[in-house]
Amino acid sequence: MTDTSGKRNKHKVCGSTVLLYAGAVFWTFMTLFPVAVTILASFKSKSEIYLNLMSWPDKFLFENYINANQTANAMRTITNSLIVASLTTAANTIIGMMAAYSLSRKGYRFLKYVYIFFMIGVMVPVHCTLIPINNFATALNVKNNLLFLILIYAAFNMSQAIFLYTGFMDGISRNLDEAAIIDGCGNWSLLWRILFPICKPIIATEAIFVFIAGYCELVFSMIMMTDSKYFTVSRAMLNFSSTHSQEIGNQFAFVVMSVIPMVIIYVVFHKQIEKGMLSGAIKG
Repeated sequence: MTDTSGKRNKHKVCGSTVLLYAGAVFWTFMTLFPVAVTILASFKSKSEIYLNLMSWPDKFLFENYINANQTANAMRTITNSLIVASLTTAANTIIGMMAAYSLSRKGYRFLKYVYIFFMIGVMVPVHCTLIPINNFATALNVKNNLLFLILIYAAFNMSQAIFLYTGFMDGISRNLDEAAIIDGCGNWSLLWRILFPICKPIIATEAIFVFIAGYCELVFSMIMMTDSKYFTVSRAMLNFSSTHSQEIGNQFAFVVMSVIPMVIIYVVFHKQIEKGMLSGAIKG
């Protein structure tokens, strides 16, 4: 009886393993398929793309990348997007952590109303603020200003960051705070030397969301940026479309070029990101 049940369990494990691997292979295919189609399309002519998007190129048109760089000034726009996304993420992390520390660790009565105020910000639709922000930017003459764009992105991501950071910090034992204070830590040291390393999982998660949002955002960059020197990737993508034509081969080439920095960033920092998302347990 023992041998029979053991064999059945072994068959169940083998069957579940096969299904798991099959699901992984299918998911890998579904993920890489659009990437492969995009890369192949970036070397095709417009007629090849429209006639058969998934065919192999008859001739690899490397001039698509040259034309894309000339049309959208790829190096400048990608650099602008990286600057905006990086500084937005940094501002969001630093300010969000300081706000979360006050909301989670301080006992002032008015802080609960401050927290509610921030949570209302999560429910505000971004698009209903376009006209007021546009009028505000015009009045202050801060259009075509990357710093102002960074402030907008940081402000709209701040509510979510404070919500996540505060919730995570509330789950950290206050005994740790008391021990740190006894050892001579002030508020600043307690936040950045003790709590910040413990909050790495939620910081890494939020940083990924904020960076991608800052790199890919379109709506605010459309109304804020009218000078091509300050275009971001999403804004520059519109240069390939006009009323009567669309340079779709060049557009695919620009998509590939704009994705490359994101891939490089992941390859360089993937260990730190994964460690941050998997770490955070309190030892002791």
